[in-house]
Amino acid sequence: MAFKHWSACILILCLALAGAGAYSTLAQPVGTAQTPPQVQFVTAEELKAKLARNEPVTVLDVRSSTDFGESENKIKGAIHVKVRKLQSRLALPPLKNVPRDSEVVTYCACPNDEASIRAAQELMSAGFKRVRALKGGWVAWKKMNGQIESRPRGL
Repeated sequence: MAFKHWSACILILCLALAGAGAYSTLAQPVGTAQTPPQVQFVTAEELKAKLARNEPVTVLDVRSSTDFGESENKIKGAIHVKVRKLQSRLALPPLKNVPRDSEVVTYCACPNDEASIRAAQELMSAGFKRVRALKGGWVAWKKMNGQIESRPRGL
């Protein structure tokens, strides 16, 4: 009999907690759920032309540590930053000095540009106005024979 009593108490408690969770979700004011900003893309051809014309653009290499470490090169002038550290790195040079209204392009080696899109969304949420992800990322850049340079050693 005592077992049934405790089982019923636990069931009621679980239902109450589940209901409270559902209620708190429903009770949030409309518009508080933050949807990530929509990310625009730039093609490898477009970025290659911009770099060839020396147009001001900040390129962020957000490839994983493994992909970055296994590669000898990066896009010319790119700054490597891990996506999970991007938010904190925005307070430090060189990212601290990038004007919020300047053009920024992110790239990764992901099959569907996932890390690049995530980084672009973080940048837009931090106030950057002109952020785009490189469509096809590092793979597209290599196929296009885009400008590259040796990545720093020991990173």
